[in-house]
Amino acid sequence: MAATTKGTGKKIRIAHLAGPNATIQNTPPLVTSNKARAAHGLPLLTDVEGKPSRFDPLRPQKLAAPVTVYVEQFSAHPLEKDVAELYAPADGYLDAAGNFSTERTSPDDRPVYKVEIGPEDGYYPLPYMARQADGSAWETDGTTMRADRAHSRQPFMPDGARTFEEVDRLGVDSLGIGNTISNVADVDFFRLAPSAGYTKGLPAAERTDMGEGDIAPEVAGANFFPYRPAHLNQSPPRMTLARITNMAQTILSSGDYDGAIWTQGSPRVEETVYWFNLALDVTVPVIGNASQRYHGQISNDGPKNLADSVDWLSSKVWADEHGRNRVGVVMVQDQRVFAAREVTKVDARPGGYAVAGGHGGILGAGGGGTGSVLRYVPATKHTWQSEVNVSKLPSSVTGIRLGESGIETLDVAVKDAADAILETAIPKVSIVKDASYIEDDWTSDPAQEVDTIAFMDYKLKHAPLSGFVLEGLNPYGKAAATSKSRILLRAVFSGFPVVNVGRGTTEGFAIRGGPFIAGSNLTSVKARILLMLCIMKFGMLPPAKDPLKPTREEMAATEAKLALYQEIFDTH
Repeated sequence: MAATTKGTGKKIRIAHLAGPNATIQNTPPLVTSNKARAAHGLPLLTDVEGKPSRFDPLRPQKLAAPVTVYVEQFSAHPLEKDVAELYAPADGYLDAAGNFSTERTSPDDRPVYKVEIGPEDGYYPLPYMARQADGSAWETDGTTMRADRAHSRQPFMPDGARTFEEVDRLGVDSLGIGNTISNVADVDFFRLAPSAGYTKGLPAAERTDMGEGDIAPEVAGANFFPYRPAHLNQSPPRMTLARITNMAQTILSSGDYDGAIWTQGSPRVEETVYWFNLALDVTVPVIGNASQRYHGQISNDGPKNLADSVDWLSSKVWADEHGRNRVGVVMVQDQRVFAAREVTKVDARPGGYAVAGGHGGILGAGGGGTGSVLRYVPATKHTWQSEVNVSKLPSSVTGIRLGESGIETLDVAVKDAADAILETAIPKVSIVKDASYIEDDWTSDPAQEVDTIAFMDYKLKHAPLSGFVLEGLNPYGKAAATSKSRILLRAVFSGFPVVNVGRGTTEGFAIRGGPFIAGSNLTSVKARILLMLCIMKFGMLPPAKDPLKPTREEMAATEAKLALYQEIFDTH
C-alpha cells in the first residue's frame, strides 16, 4: 500500500506579513446559534416561512475537555454504504437508548466509530453558543448595528496564526489530505500593519506573532486598520509604507526565511505588492495574497490562495541559477501567478484579478493539478535589481516649499542613520484625471483647474516631497484639456514631477511630450507608486524663478532631472 505522505526533504521557512483591511483575515459575524437561543428562551433564527432555520452554522472552536463521540458509519458520503464490503467493521454499535457495545445486540443497532477528541486536536466546527452581556443574542459584530468601537467585536484576525491553523485543520486538498501548509512549511507571523488589534493590550505570554514583550493597548487607525464594521473603517496613511518596508526588509534580509506571504485587502494589495517589488532589496520571493470572500464564508477563496502560495514558494521555479528570485514580487490568486507590476483587481469575486498593460503579466500557475509552473520572466527590474530599492535610496534629497521670496529648495531626510526609511519621507503624490469636453469655455483658462491648483498650494506648504500623475488620453497620457496642460506645466516648473498615463487599464504606452514623464503602460495607481520612490531617489525638480516663464537654462535643468526619472519609468 502506498504511504499517505512521503518525506522529500527539509521544510521551508516562511514569514507571514499581516497587512491592513485584509478580507483574507476577516470572518463573518459570530451570530448566536439556535441551540443557544432555544436554551435561553431567545427568538430563533428562521427561514422565509418563519420556521426555525434547518441547521446551525458551525464555527471553529476549541473543546475545553476531552469527550467521546460516536460517528455513524457510512455518514461521510452518501455512497459509502454502496461498497460496504470494502470497509473494515465499525468499532461498535449504539442501541436505541444510545448505549455503546462492541457487539450488535439488536437489528436496530447502529454501527459507529468511537472517537476520543480533545483540546489538543485543534479547532472543531461547533455551534456558536455565546450571547451578549445583557443575555441577548449576537446578531452582528456589535451590540447594535452601528455600535462604537467599545461596543463592537473585531471580525479580523490580529495576525496570521489562527488563519493558517484553520487552513491546516479544516482544509482538505484534492487528494483528501489536510495540513496543506504545515506539511511543507514552518511559518512565523509578523504584524506589520495588521487588520485587527489588541485594544486592551496583550501579555507577552499570549502573543502568537514573532514579536517580543507585552503589547500595549492598540488604537484603530494607528496600530491596526479594519474596514468592518463599515462605519468604523480605518485606512493606513502614506507613512505606513515606511513602516512596512523597514519591517519587511529587516525580516527578509535576516537569512531566516525562504520567502514571505503578505496579506491585505483585495482592492489595495495591488499597490503594495508593486511598492514591495520596487522598494525591497531582497533575493527571496515575496507573494501577495488576498481573498474576495471572508474566511469561513461559503466558497471562501483565501485558504486556497495561501496553500497555492506555499506551493509556489516551495517549488523554487522562481529561482535563478544562484537561487535568487528572478520574477520579483508576485500575487498568487486563483491558481494564477501575477507580476506585481501588472496585477489589478477588476471585480469582487474569485477570479476577479486581471493584468493591466496589455503585454503579459501572468507568469505561470501556483498550485492546481500541475503544481507551480513558471512560463514568463518579467523584463522590468525588481527587488534586488531595482534602482529605487531601500538600499539605493540616498540619505536625503532636495525638496521644495513656498517661502517669502517664492518657491525655495530644502534638504529632506529620506533615511535615518540605520538606513531605515523615515515616515516623513514618503511623498504625497496626487492622481488628477482629465477628459474630453471638460473645459468651461473657449479660453482654456488654467484657473478653472481648481483641484490641481489646490493640491499645488497645499503641497508647497506641507509636503516638500510631492508630485502628480495625470490620467489623460488613452494610451498617450496627454491631457485632453489645454487648461490642464497649462496648469501642469506650471506645476513642473514649480518643481513637481508629473507623470502622464493613459486612462483605465491601457494596453498602449504613454508617449513623452513636453516636460512630463511618460508613464509607460502603467495604471495611474501603479505610476503613483513608482513616482513616489523616484522622488525619494532623485528629489524634486529644480523650480524656476517664475514658473510661468522659465528660462532656457531652467528648462534645460528640468529636462536633465526628468531624464533620470524617465530611465526608471522605462525599466521598472
